[in-house]
Amino acid sequence: MQISEINAEQMASEARARVAQWHDYVSERLGREPRGFCDVSAFNEAGKPAVIRVSSVVDEKPFPTMFWLIDADISLKIDRLEAAGWISRLQKLVNESDVIKGQMRQAHDAHQRLREDFLTEAEVELLNARGMMSALSERGIGGIQESDRIRCLHTWYAAHMVDTNCVGVAVDRLMESTEGFEWPLSQ
Repeated sequence: MQISEINAEQMASEARARVAQWHDYVSERLGREPRGFCDVSAFNEAGKPAVIRVSSVVDEKPFPTMFWLIDADISLKIDRLEAAGWISRLQKLVNESDVIKGQMRQAHDAHQRLREDFLTEAEVELLNARGMMSALSERGIGGIQESDRIRCLHTWYAAHMVDTNCVGVAVDRLMESTEGFEWPLSQ
């Protein structure tokens, strides 16, 4: 066995242990049995799961939303931002800025690479054999195909808690205060 195989097996073993430890907690948060739950990717300040990772192949079909935000307090704050119209306000700022569009493209690209790293050989073979690989390879955060589109702040923020992204940085700022909001252009 090579070192990379040993590290991969150790990481998989640790992920299985986290799933076993937190399965009931995650089920309670979701209100149902979690499909494809394969790891806890981020914890909140209280040490409880805030973001879970879901397999990119569930029931032998592509499942492009890799990270799910399950922290009730953060989700409620984001619900309130969405209800107050912040998706469309942020999207307007995106539409007016090549810098933000570029940052979003970088975040999607990084997310796609991360997803590819998690795919097993068997999953890649299955998706290729069924002609479904593009459902993952052409989609970024939250399964979004258009790299400059904000469809849901929850999916962007879940990904942000794992790997910082520009939309998540904006949401962090908005959760502090919406007064005089300006998009932070550097991370």
